[in-house]
Amino acid sequence: MMEERANLMHMMKLSIKVLLQSALSLGRSLDADHAPLQQFFVVMEHCLRHGLKVKKSFIGQNKSFFGPLELVEKLCPEASDIATSVRNLPELKTAVGRGRAWLYLALMQKKLADYLKVLIDNKHLLSEFYEPEALLMEEEGSVLVGLLVGLNVLDANLCLKGEDLDSQVGVIDFSLYLKDVQDLDGSKEHERITDVLDQKNYVEELNRHLSCTVGDLQTKIDGLEKMNSKLQEELSAATDRICSLQEEQQQLREQNELIRERSEKHVEITKQDTKVELETYKQTRQGLDEMYSDVWKQLKEEKKVRLELEKELELQIGMKTEMEIAMKLLEKDTHEKQDTLIALRQQLEEVKAINLQMFHKVQNAESSLQQKNEAITSFEGKTSQVLSSMKEMEERLQHSERARQGAEERSHKLQQELGGRVGALQRQLSQLHEQCSSLEKELKSEKEQRQALQRELQHEKDTSSLLRTELQQVEGLKKELRELQEEKTELQKVCGEQEQALQEMGLHLSQSKLKMEDIKEVNKALKGHTWLKDDEATHCKQCEKEFSISRRKHHCRNCGHIFCNTCSSNELALPSYPKPVRVCDSCHTLLLQRCSSTAS
Repeated sequence: MMEERANLMHMMKLSIKVLLQSALSLGRSLDADHAPLQQFFVVMEHCLRHGLKVKKSFIGQNKSFFGPLELVEKLCPEASDIATSVRNLPELKTAVGRGRAWLYLALMQKKLADYLKVLIDNKHLLSEFYEPEALLMEEEGSVLVGLLVGLNVLDANLCLKGEDLDSQVGVIDFSLYLKDVQDLDGSKEHERITDVLDQKNYVEELNRHLSCTVGDLQTKIDGLEKMNSKLQEELSAATDRICSLQEEQQQLREQNELIRERSEKHVEITKQDTKVELETYKQTRQGLDEMYSDVWKQLKEEKKVRLELEKELELQIGMKTEMEIAMKLLEKDTHEKQDTLIALRQQLEEVKAINLQMFHKVQNAESSLQQKNEAITSFEGKTSQVLSSMKEMEERLQHSERARQGAEERSHKLQQELGGRVGALQRQLSQLHEQCSSLEKELKSEKEQRQALQRELQHEKDTSSLLRTELQQVEGLKKELRELQEEKTELQKVCGEQEQALQEMGLHLSQSKLKMEDIKEVNKALKGHTWLKDDEATHCKQCEKEFSISRRKHHCRNCGHIFCNTCSSNELALPSYPKPVRVCDSCHTLLLQRCSSTAS
């Protein structure tokens, strides 16, 4: 590795020296055909390949110096133009060709030394591609950068188009560096001849490159003309589409305005209905509150009456403990009733709050007014039931007052009838407990129904939004149905024509099976006539109309020519055919004339 590095550095020094001397002697810019320049790129390629790691893949081993050159794009953003232009060249198919093109472009930019210096400064990135004893990883790399700085004096004009960089042979030509001094000091005539040849070659290369560029420009112009025609067609189609979409938008706006007007009218009507219903509902609730207040007053009066009865019973019956126990039970029941009435009042307040919430929600709901009307009717039925239950309670209270009056009259006979009356009171208390439990159940059921109504309102809002989307989809489907119906009518016409042609084909095929034997006999009889083939005839011989699927071909059994159905619809019995056979119009007239002449 040490010897290889030393040899490559000596070759690089010689190639740069010869290149600079030749450039100064010529006094012009260098081309790709310049031999010292070509040898410089060959030596540079060997230097970049020195110590490269072999990368294995499923295709095979890959050893290319374009990989480390791609790092320059990341480290130096100025080299991004070179990398993109190399990747966009369609002629380059290998990594070696891309690396050579990169070197050409870097030399033309006079930044080859700068780019390699950036790579050598970042040796931790180069370690992925090179071995530690490679030329670029050692001190020779910095020496190489110093040698390349002298090339910034040269002006290189290199054309990458048309050159086969992938298949170039990278072999160093040592004959350039082994010439004698006498050979270099040749005669003036030889120098003139070489100059003329160089100029001639340069002009030929320029002409070749110019012809290539002209051909590429013509192909690009043709492609652009085609693209312009396509774009014009697309623009016309787009303008038509835009016009149709604008018309659809106007129609949709008109429909939206109509729907808004109808919805606003419907909302105003529903608001008025809800206001009337709420007023009636408030009136009914006021009546219920008054009824509850009356019941509460009656209960207070009952408490007072019961206390007076307890005092009288204590005075009259001081010795009997059973009556005291019964009265204690009655007091407990009255306390429980008071608690139940307090709970009922709280539930009524909760119901009022829920009703207020429902009123606010009713104002926002538009589509669920019918169901609310049904719910209100159900509530009215329940209120009527509650009123009936309250009336029953009043009747029962009046009945209890009458019973108590009877108890005052019969206070003298309590000693004998205590047992029966205690049982009756216990039954009445059990009935009151059952009524309270039934009222609680009804209140719970009303709460559940209101919750269910709220859920139904939300569900109906969702369904209304879904219905709106479905309406929009239905309009699009209607348009598609119209287009499909038009296509269907066109296809039905085509199918009708094809069915007619197929029917005629079927009839001809069925007739052809029966007439195969007749055709064989006709072929025997027509020895003097020529039987034309189907492929030879494309038009009818008489009317000269072109044959098609609807206009079929038919042979005349007399002359052998091909005619259409209208020109060969006649049938006659020929001497070679016992049955009547298809004959053209001309043969039909001739045969009839012969038959008439023979008959006469």
